[in-house]
Order: sequence, then C-alpha cells, then structure tokens
Amino acid sequence: MVAKANRLVRADDYKVVVRRGVRRPTEYTLLYIRRAAVGSPVDLPVRFGFIVAKTVGNAVVRNRVRRRLKSIAAELVPTVPSGTDIVVRALPAASQASWTTLRDQLADALSRGLARA
Repeated sequence: MVAKANRLVRADDYKVVVRRGVRRPTEYTLLYIRRAAVGSPVDLPVRFGFIVAKTVGNAVVRNRVRRRLKSIAAELVPTVPSGTDIVVRALPAASQASWTTLRDQLADALSRGLARA
C-alpha cells in the first residue's frame, strides 16, 4: 500500500498533474507525470494518485484494479526521483490484465515518462 505521504489527495493536485504533466499511454493505463520545479526543495515526496472510472467495471472490479495499482506504486516509489507527482488512470481493459502485466507496463511507462519529464 502506498504510504499516506506518497498519495495525491487534493483535486487541484490531480488537475495540475493531468493538465501539465507528461502523458504516457499503455494498453491498460494512462500515466501523467509531473516533476517538481527546478527551484523546489529536494525533500518533496513522490506522490501517486489513481483514477478508476465506472467504465472499468462494477465497484468490486474497480476496487480490485485500484488495489493492484496501489501495490505496484508502492514498489515503484523508491525508483522515482523525489518531488515527482504521478496520476494513473485505469482504462477499461485493466480489469482483465494480470498483476504482472500491469506492473511491467507501468514500470516501463514510468521510466520512459521520467526520461521525458
């Protein structure tokens, strides 16, 4: 599970990352990545946010997808530079994806997105 310090919680934070961040699509998710400004303090935490809409499935399916994404994000936190905000939007196909497939695609998209951000 992603620690409380590593979660995006305010709607304004989500909006900023989605509108101004680098967009990295995968087969099952869309990643929005935004790094901290150059003059920011270096001790800012890495923060993840998750969007799982009703198009993904019913409540049980959406919660399962969200739990999987949070678990993957918890594994990826140490590999991300501090001060980076990431929003993961699950696509409807994510409900059919295996955990390992989701993990591999998210890690790959994150590394490509960080190189561009």
